[in-house]
Amino acid sequence: MTTQHNALTGKIAIVTGGSRSIGAAIAKRLAADGATVAITYNASPDRAEAVVQDIIAAGGQAVALPADAGNPDAVRAAIDQVALRFGKIDILVNNAGISVLGAPEDIAFEDFQRILAVNVTGVFVATQQALKHMGQGGRIIHIGSSMVQYAAFATASAYTLTKGALTGFNRGLVRDLGPRGITVNIVHPGPTDSDMNPADGAVADFLRPNIAVGRYGEGKDIAGAVAYLASADAGFVSGAELLVDGGFTA
Repeated sequence: MTTQHNALTGKIAIVTGGSRSIGAAIAKRLAADGATVAITYNASPDRAEAVVQDIIAAGGQAVALPADAGNPDAVRAAIDQVALRFGKIDILVNNAGISVLGAPEDIAFEDFQRILAVNVTGVFVATQQALKHMGQGGRIIHIGSSMVQYAAFATASAYTLTKGALTGFNRGLVRDLGPRGITVNIVHPGPTDSDMNPADGAVADFLRPNIAVGRYGEGKDIAGAVAYLASADAGFVSGAELLVDGGFTA
């Protein structure tokens, strides 16, 4: 999927968790397509600033805002700050997420509460707040996981629960927001090189043989799908679950 260069000129985009890995790739791609991009970050201010500087160096516009995705007040404040500065929000990419792995009987309840706060509550709050500043033709794009289609390994049930919740939220929002001309879609990455799942990490050798195209995904693979869904070309696409997994779940 490709979009025309500058296809998003004049659009204001927010990418939560945009300082690293997939989020950074998404932010850079939306900026390359002409959008002004705001990224949120939690614990990596230096990396967030590096993303902003890369975008500016390439001729784009970007800002970075601190906001723990698990802190509703911080999320609301960041989104309102973007809207105040730029006057609107056209695109929201709910990318921020964490993983908690372990046998379900062994996961500390505090860790479970944290993954729910970031992966589910944070998405709801960001969406709710962004909608206050989003008009006709807006785009909401969630980053899910191919694990909701194929649970490739044990110990990921808590993580998969949260991404399954996003899938249901995505479907419901379609009916709520369709009359407002806002599309809502979810991208499910397969095994993709990231801080959470590095291509040379503990499970990579186990997962790679099941990827049909024979390689781990890269951030740009996910970013390309997001750029398409954010574009005018995807104006009739809403409620889609787009698997970007190299055939992993085929």
